[in-house]
Amino acid sequence: MTYAIEAEGLVKRFKETEALAGVDLGARKGSVLGLLGPNGAGKTTAVRIFATLLRPDGGRAHVAGHDVVRDAGVVRALVGLTGQYAAVDENLTGTENLLLIGRLLGLPRREAKARAGELLERFQLTDAAGRAAKTFSGGMRRRLDLAASLVGRPSILFLDEPTTGLDPHSRGELWNLLRGLVADGATALLTTQYLNEADVLADDIVVIDKGRVIAEGTPDQLKSQVGGQVLQLRPVLARDLARAHLLVAQAAGPQTQIEGETVTAPVKDPQLMPTVVRTLDREGIAVGELALRRSSLDEVFLALTGHRAEPGEPGEPESDGGAAVRDSDGSDAEMEKAVSRS
Repeated sequence: MTYAIEAEGLVKRFKETEALAGVDLGARKGSVLGLLGPNGAGKTTAVRIFATLLRPDGGRAHVAGHDVVRDAGVVRALVGLTGQYAAVDENLTGTENLLLIGRLLGLPRREAKARAGELLERFQLTDAAGRAAKTFSGGMRRRLDLAASLVGRPSILFLDEPTTGLDPHSRGELWNLLRGLVADGATALLTTQYLNEADVLADDIVVIDKGRVIAEGTPDQLKSQVGGQVLQLRPVLARDLARAHLLVAQAAGPQTQIEGETVTAPVKDPQLMPTVVRTLDREGIAVGELALRRSSLDEVFLALTGHRAEPGEPGEPESDGGAAVRDSDGSDAEMEKAVSRS
């Protein structure tokens, strides 16, 4: 199979910390690959290597068949990067931000202006095009940032937690925009702290922990591997919640959780539900709700890593907020400048 984004044995060290310890992954052309992992797992480091902002210490990484070190200039002409924080110039208008990126990419002024107008319309920012970006809402800034990453018509996108801090409505708007880009043939590598985002958007998922791949597959495959169903119950009396949790945990194991007023537990034994029903009845705990449901990706993550997903990447360099990661030559000096600016 030919991959648009591919890593083989990727290694990166920061002094004594091994951020990546031999990562293999691949994103199929025209798909979204979700890259998930705990804080400090190596997600942002991998994105930076693919975007030519960092050099790997071992292994190989290819983007559209081009080596990210040997063919860095070519790679930069093909990709767009949207980081965790919108990297727009707040003192420039929406149009001026996109026009600036276009001119930096070497587009003639007329073409850069036309491209800016096209993207502002696509991202529903035309009415705000003449306003300074500092007057934009958070969702509008993120849309402008994503638009900036598309000025050069990249075929491959790196989205490093692109919806961090957005309200649900703005997040949904960006989801729809990403779906449209992929439908048009783009390939995306997505890191996110919102696992429902990966569940909705990703065609394939790679989970890394401590710099190593610990699981991969489609969302459905991962859910099946870890446990396809979850037992969910709610005691009638709130005072019985802690005792119900203890009793269910004795039958289902330590991954049993309390979520609000509900106890949840992965189902690995089909006899779990009848066992729990008999136990709670024997202990005199009345149940108001009892159901089996499918595992969520958040529960898969918990089972694989031992804790839930959290924002941030301690131990790694902060992700870039840069919109366009490319220049006309692939010189080492230019790469180092890009890293130092980050």
